[in-house]
Amino acid sequence: MITLETDITKISRVGAATAKKLKRLGIANIRDLLFYFPWRYDDFSQLTQIDKLEPGKSANIVGQIELIQNKRSWKKRMYITEALVSDGSETLRVVWFNQPFIAQNLKTGDRVSLAGKVEEDYGGVMMTSPVYEKIKIPLTPFVKGGNSAIHTQGLVPNYHLTANLTHKQVRFLIKQVIGLATRMADWLPVGVRRELRLLNLGEAIAKIHFPRSNLDITKARERLAFDELFLIQLESQLIKRELQKSQAWPIKFLEKETKKFVANLPFRLTNAQRQAAWEIIKDISKDKPMVRLLEGDVGSGKTLVACLAMLNAALNGYQAVLMVPTEILAKQHYDSICRFFAGFDIKIGLVTRSSKKMNYELRIMNNKENTKSENHNSLFIIHNSDVIIGTHALIQEKIKFKNLALAIIDEQHRFGVEQRKALIDKTLPQPSSYQREGVRERLMPHLLSMTATPIPRSLALALYGDLDISIINEMPQGRKKIVTQVVPEIKRRQAYNFIRQQIKAGRQAFVICPLIDLSDKLGVKSVEAEYQKLDKEIFPDLTIGKLHGRLKAPAKEKIMQEFLDNKIKVLVSTSVVEVGVDVPNATIMMIEGADRFGLAQIHQFRGRVGRSDYQSYCFLFTESEAEKTLKRLQALVNHHDGFELAKIDLKFRGPGEVYGTAQKGFPELKIASLFDYALMKQARDQAVKLIDQDPSLASWPGLKEKLGEWEGKAHLE
Repeated sequence: MITLETDITKISRVGAATAKKLKRLGIANIRDLLFYFPWRYDDFSQLTQIDKLEPGKSANIVGQIELIQNKRSWKKRMYITEALVSDGSETLRVVWFNQPFIAQNLKTGDRVSLAGKVEEDYGGVMMTSPVYEKIKIPLTPFVKGGNSAIHTQGLVPNYHLTANLTHKQVRFLIKQVIGLATRMADWLPVGVRRELRLLNLGEAIAKIHFPRSNLDITKARERLAFDELFLIQLESQLIKRELQKSQAWPIKFLEKETKKFVANLPFRLTNAQRQAAWEIIKDISKDKPMVRLLEGDVGSGKTLVACLAMLNAALNGYQAVLMVPTEILAKQHYDSICRFFAGFDIKIGLVTRSSKKMNYELRIMNNKENTKSENHNSLFIIHNSDVIIGTHALIQEKIKFKNLALAIIDEQHRFGVEQRKALIDKTLPQPSSYQREGVRERLMPHLLSMTATPIPRSLALALYGDLDISIINEMPQGRKKIVTQVVPEIKRRQAYNFIRQQIKAGRQAFVICPLIDLSDKLGVKSVEAEYQKLDKEIFPDLTIGKLHGRLKAPAKEKIMQEFLDNKIKVLVSTSVVEVGVDVPNATIMMIEGADRFGLAQIHQFRGRVGRSDYQSYCFLFTESEAEKTLKRLQALVNHHDGFELAKIDLKFRGPGEVYGTAQKGFPELKIASLFDYALMKQARDQAVKLIDQDPSLASWPGLKEKLGEWEGKAHLE
């Protein structure tokens, strides 16, 4: 029996090769397929008679094949399939290239529906490579379902694809299983659906894939977008309630020691850093747990603000943890924090999957005895470290902290809420001597989340209802603006010459590509192809390195260290360098396929250079000539403020793009718009209302189960 959990290979026309392509898109079973939403639609809802076709416009026609044949063009070295299609008003010439099988699929006398762009043809019109479908029923007004066309008539869905997978394939697969949508249990409480007049889940899924009208799309999107925003709000409100009942260690502000730390810095703190640090220090001095988001543009000095909080925690005798998304970044933070705290008696530890490192003798206690063994089957309690820097290993391995009072998460959008909770839960039960009269709740660490992707305050408050917000909106003095240019293909050689001059002067360069392998090709650059070209053709005399997410952690570490040591002059990489990597000697950021990235993400890349006194440059390459694309990239030339770019980036996505490419720095929303404040407010109001009625959500078991599933998947890398 086919169910929503049935493996994708069990449905018609999905072999091992197609399944592999689908799994690249996150589609492993039928449920995944149904929740893979279109991002836009082609409007072929109006049939056009052939004698009314206009060159340059897309259209849908229905007619009968009068003639179809294959020809071999020896000059062009290809097969050409030609057909004549008549609808009674006129005859249309149709041409397909290198698809000789079409002449086997379509025969003279077949009734077909064609959709595509109309071109001029010797004073008449023609269609080149249109999408086609056979029609076995008489021409009637377009109806979805039954024997109707799904590729060429009505509102036709388009999906984000991977190499060698087509819209037609995805639509065909979804059409096979769309009936299962009606079997979906609707986890949203009936009262909420009725009050807001939302579609039930199965109906919304069916209409988002195969709408009859634009109203269907609007109503389906409203329901599915509400679901995403509602889960975010429900999660935030539950956390907020839990925190309101909790107690925390009050971390006393040590003014003398803090002033000594600031005075010994080789630079002055900005006013924005001082303000943010004071907001945090005031919060952690209370016996209620702080839950705060620290926002700051790339290079604005968030880590130093976090250091001020960690310093106070450590000197008060408590532990502080800094969790970051990558090993490279963890090691970099470990080295810099060791330098910052060199004048204080603070023990600092590093915990990643590949290494555990301390700036003192390693002593870890397991749950049975003192040992220096790192037996991973034991429960390890970190007793001696005051400040611990680490990756996911901090929560994935069997580690506990003696008295964790401050937890800091860098690039917070890369960690799910379940991961945040797991870090908070790592502290050992507190001694009864601390429990004050009438206080029975366990002590929780203060939580500081940091992000380098600026989110407008109003949007952050709406998304993260459980967080207070501090913003660093000022750059360190003397920081030079990064010169940014959109480089047309005709000037590529000049850009290479400029990079060579910079390297000759002792500098280094990043080259960012959207993909890893040539096998991923979607008409965009890959790390492997670009590495080969730069290494063999453009800079054969220079040391070129490559970095991507498939490399093992030790290999990444080695390459990054060689780049930091100026042994590698040009580093070709995927977006793995987006977060936190600090290479002061790098002055060039060259981004291939820039149109494939969001503006906020490119701004992150750009922030990897310009970290020294040298003038730095960011070159944006794109093969697209679309006006919207070039206008969007021009925003990076004109704006250097990440907050402004984040707003521009979201606006460029526009209402027509139902399903947008994942945008770093924001929740992984498939269909909700981050500017839909009305829907967001409704989601928050309903979340508060439900929790007021039943904080345990026991009255809505389907909702409780869905929230648990979502928390386990949300925001994961």
